Amino acid sequence: MKRIAAVFTSGAVLAGTLLAAAPAEAAVGQNVRFATFNASLNRGAAGQLVTDLSQPGNAQANEVAEVVQRNRPDVLLINEFDYVPGNRAADLFRENYLARGQNGAAPIDYPYAFTAPSNTGVATGFDLDRNGQVGGGNDAHGFGLFEGQYGMLVLSKYPIDTKNARTFQKFLWKDMPGALLPDDPATATPNDWYSPQALDVLRLSSKSHWDVPIRVGRSTVHFLASHPTPPTFDGPEDRNGTRNHDEIRFWADYVTPGKGRYIRDDDGRRGGLGAHEKFVIAGDQNSDPLDGDSVPGAISRLLNAPRVIETRPGSEGGVRAAQDQAGANIGQKGDPYFDTGDFNDNAPGNLRIDYVLPSKGLFPWRAEVFWPLPDSPLARLNDASDHHLVRVDVFVPRW
Repeated sequence: MKRIAAVFTSGAVLAGTLLAAAPAEAAVGQNVRFATFNASLNRGAAGQLVTDLSQPGNAQANEVAEVVQRNRPDVLLINEFDYVPGNRAADLFRENYLARGQNGAAPIDYPYAFTAPSNTGVATGFDLDRNGQVGGGNDAHGFGLFEGQYGMLVLSKYPIDTKNARTFQKFLWKDMPGALLPDDPATATPNDWYSPQALDVLRLSSKSHWDVPIRVGRSTVHFLASHPTPPTFDGPEDRNGTRNHDEIRFWADYVTPGKGRYIRDDDGRRGGLGAHEKFVIAGDQNSDPLDGDSVPGAISRLLNAPRVIETRPGSEGGVRAAQDQAGANIGQKGDPYFDTGDFNDNAPGNLRIDYVLPSKGLFPWRAEVFWPLPDSPLARLNDASDHHLVRVDVFVPRW
């Protein structure tokens, strides 16, 4: 594995990770670019995203669309895109932004879109944060000021098999064997932060977990999308940190033969992914392998799962940002080349928290983080979000 300079159509030069020689497309398969991007297209009130996208000209949406157009993924997960039933917000974003060239970038067309309800803002009826009141974002299944805030959206140039898509929005946290349930440090009883009554309703996913089958020629690739809660904004009980750990573990179990028997989707179907199915795990996992506040080993459990290929996308832009911003970036254990998030310079610093992870049976050959260097004409796009788009080019065999 070696670092390379990848030249985009705009003329900007970024660094990437070359995993193998680019395979030629032929009758034996196709090259597909998978990507994830936490675009921060969330809003503070229900309906506001639809309003903002209803016509061209929203500055943030323009920048997000340009990032997508410069990178041109074939299959894309957007995190923090408020859920609106009927794909209404998705349709507006495609029509008014992606289909219109931004600052010289070519328009991009995604004929297929998938979205589904999110646990954010859905009330539990319990005082989960123990502040003496029931209600508000901290007492919802996932933090949110309204139902669907911080949702997810999958866009694809390839057909989505919506009939066979699986969602795991309602899977209960307590139903995961050996769940890392948070502990009240003031008592001797273990794992007792939440009452038995609360655990009878509390869902694992802070947003949702989706298995979205993508039809690539004669092959199906399961695009596994999620956005675990940040492992912060809690107390010594570490209720968000432990949940982040188990949200990540969910996919590790789902794709490992024999591990996912306990899993049940929202339609009642049990079990994980078949041993020979192809998949790509994508999303803002909110966990760095070496730095940050997540439970130690949380993301490593997924990176080291038997069928997962660790692609290690990177950029020289991440290295330069860590050097220029200093602060918490000084002394971090992780290599800033692999950073994907540009966060507070004092704490936690920049981190690697966004991932695109193909399965064995697929053949990744290039992996990159879109983080333009300061002297690049595209450096202005670094402000589109505090996350950077991560992309992996994968050869999908026909068989």
